[in-house]
Amino acid sequence: MRVEESAATSVGTSGSAVTFAAATVMVALLGLLIVDIPFLSVMGVAAAGGVLMALLAALTLLPALFGLAGERLRPKEGSRVWRRETGENAKPTMGRRWVRLVLRAPIVFVILVIGVLGVTALPALHMETSLPSGKNEAEGATAREAYDMITDHFGEGSNGPMLVMLDITQVDNDTLVDDLAAIRDRVAAVPGVASAGDALPNPTVDSAIIQVIPTTGPADPETTKTVAALRALAAGIEADYNAVSSVTGSTAVQIDITDRLNGALLPFAGVVVGLSFILLALVFRSILVPLKAAVSFLLSAFAAFGVVVMVFQDGALGTIMGIVPGPIISFLPVILLAIVFGLAMDYEVFLVSGMREAHVRGLKPREAIEEGFASAARVVTAAALIMFFVFVAFVPEGAGVIKVIALGLAAGIFFDAFLVRMTLVPALMALFGKHAWQLPKWLERHLPDLDIEGEHLREYRARAEWAQQHHAAIAFEDLVVGNERAPFEPVTGEVPAGGVLVVRGDVAPRAVVAATLAGRVNPHSGRLQVLGRTLPGDGAALISRVAIADLGNLDDRARELSLGQLIGRHGAFGRTDLRTELPEHQVVSVIDDLDAALRAVGWDGPRLTAQTRLTSLDALGRAIALAGAAVVELPELLVLEVGALGFDARSGGLVARVVAAVQRLIRADVTLVLTTGMAFDATQLRELGREIEVIDLLRAKASPASADFDSSARKELHR
Repeated sequence: MRVEESAATSVGTSGSAVTFAAATVMVALLGLLIVDIPFLSVMGVAAAGGVLMALLAALTLLPALFGLAGERLRPKEGSRVWRRETGENAKPTMGRRWVRLVLRAPIVFVILVIGVLGVTALPALHMETSLPSGKNEAEGATAREAYDMITDHFGEGSNGPMLVMLDITQVDNDTLVDDLAAIRDRVAAVPGVASAGDALPNPTVDSAIIQVIPTTGPADPETTKTVAALRALAAGIEADYNAVSSVTGSTAVQIDITDRLNGALLPFAGVVVGLSFILLALVFRSILVPLKAAVSFLLSAFAAFGVVVMVFQDGALGTIMGIVPGPIISFLPVILLAIVFGLAMDYEVFLVSGMREAHVRGLKPREAIEEGFASAARVVTAAALIMFFVFVAFVPEGAGVIKVIALGLAAGIFFDAFLVRMTLVPALMALFGKHAWQLPKWLERHLPDLDIEGEHLREYRARAEWAQQHHAAIAFEDLVVGNERAPFEPVTGEVPAGGVLVVRGDVAPRAVVAATLAGRVNPHSGRLQVLGRTLPGDGAALISRVAIADLGNLDDRARELSLGQLIGRHGAFGRTDLRTELPEHQVVSVIDDLDAALRAVGWDGPRLTAQTRLTSLDALGRAIALAGAAVVELPELLVLEVGALGFDARSGGLVARVVAAVQRLIRADVTLVLTTGMAFDATQLRELGREIEVIDLLRAKASPASADFDSSARKELHR
């Protein structure tokens, strides 16, 4: 292709997948708002904003750069890239060889991957979490040295003192000193408290604080029990001394944040996984594919947790990597789930969308898996390796907080990309077979078709190429209008510019044909070109170029307006100057032309004026007036629905007179479409001197009752 066309096709196909992939990442990152902790919310929103900027750059800046690079993007003929992309390279890629190996024994690879990830995830069962402290820093770090010095000289609990805050506004002033001493004694008696200072009132004597030094460090699980015991004193202190107590300090705050994070983990995972399940179901129109994606992600996530616990909590490889064993940072699970889940769904979309695209093109299940995998394997491999090396680079020399996050993300990406997406997914898809792409009928009718593979664009391009080969005003091939409830015989034919297409059939399908030719409704199947535009796809471009007139029926507007008002308003559609109505002198000129056309076909009614009401005219005069109102829209294609004029064969002469009058009002190159009943004899139009094409809307097989189809057609037209 030309560079411009290639870039446009890329954005129209891969751009859809990239947009969806970015959406899944942003859903995962914005899910951090569910945790309701400000610093995590800021991280999630900022990261989602970065993803949005990357998406916008990919859809706008990147194709612009393609345009600047031009032909320099094209691989040289005979090069390795050229041979691979044109199929000249007979040697299969590594990705194709790998997926062929997986497809030989898919059940074996399913068992192996699940077994490996399951064993790796076992250490996660005893994961302990807390916020970081100096104890977790590597030896030699100033934070670690300060922590050790405080521990040696004052006890480990001095690294995380707590404060008991007292509201003493309701305490008896006469016994205040004794009451504060008693409260201090209660606090000091709590198990796990090494010492409690005197209760110190503030200058206004409405509050007091007691400094508490625990026996254990900030990250020790026993400290959590101490904080809980101190808070349990609140009810007794208030009952005995009318003082309201609460426990704060950095250690207590860390414990509260950890509890909040642990409690939010399951709701967060449920919301994010649930939303992405819905998105994947919309994209792939499947139940098994999104279910497999969600469950397999949990495997890789828990395996990553297992690696983190094994290294940072249990101490495996700790001396080699400069890691001090201890609890896992409390916000790691949420961050790891958010980021790895977003990336995992990216890899899922890139791989499975290629498989679905091949499946839609008609390949068998295993062939579609191989083709889709081979086309996306390089993208997924490159993306995963980039992210893996970015994160793993922080493990050897990063700070303690950074190391644990980096290792968790690196492990999660490695497991999900190479074990889950590139091994487990093709194996499971092979086991699912054709059932992978099945949906319950009731659900399929209600789900929109997102088409992230760009299949609609490819179909449009094929139709557009076909349309360019047909220079007629209307061309159709195996065309079926309506929907699946209207099984009519396909029709094929061409109508040159200035010709006449006669469509015969019942009222409802004729109305659908008229709306289809005008771009209001898409055809059910087949190919259709109208005025150089292909349908579906270019319907919007036809709205101002096609006019429709119902000759046998008056709508409410036609009944209310005079002939001059009706023509003036219709004329606005054919003007370019702000859609203003036709000026009065032009309206008079059009009415004169209408009157002359009526006289030419033998009408002997009263002379038409701007004040004439259509309800005062007979059937012939009314039909020609309605057609004339459509003609002033300056259409290139004029559709005339005969309506009540064509109920039987005897009315055929009347229809022919209407068409003869209309011919006097239009240019020779304007194409006419006449929709009428089956009784109409098209040979009556021979005197027009135009080429005539006739199609009959015949039912192909037993179909629903006419009333059912009429209702369906009306709903389609309304939509």
